[in-house]
Amino acid sequence: MPAAADFLAAAVRIALASVESGRGGPFGAVVVREGEIVGRGANEVTSALDPTAHAEIVAIRAACRVQNTFDLSGCVLYASCEPCPMCLGAMYWARLERVVFAATRDDAARVGFDDAHIYREFALPIGARTLPMTHVTAHDEFALAPFAAWTDRRAKVPY
Repeated sequence: MPAAADFLAAAVRIALASVESGRGGPFGAVVVREGEIVGRGANEVTSALDPTAHAEIVAIRAACRVQNTFDLSGCVLYASCEPCPMCLGAMYWARLERVVFAATRDDAARVGFDDAHIYREFALPIGARTLPMTHVTAHDEFALAPFAAWTDRRAKVPY
């Protein structure tokens, strides 16, 4: 059975191939279940014209399709670099068992992939963030209607 270092090397090779192909940034990831890769992802932000197409997200989506589930409990994600805030959020939602990464976010920042500003923004109150956000309270009953419908629905898949 392959070792963790082998899976991490696979993620790094995907990142290198991404750069060499010109399809995306220098990031790669694999999702592993019981010693087998069930999802692979390379950064596709520029080629897919999708700011959410980070390698980790692509790998999570692939693993979910292969496993036919949105719950990746028991899986480990190996990434060529420390996850950004968006990817980290997706990893929690996917319920991964663990994340293993090679380069750090500081390494990524040194070559232009700096997400420190996002980490700082999360710590600020909504009104102090650089991305303007407005909470409109005039229609609370209407805004809460989807939650009421969800609560009342018997045939649902909880997550």
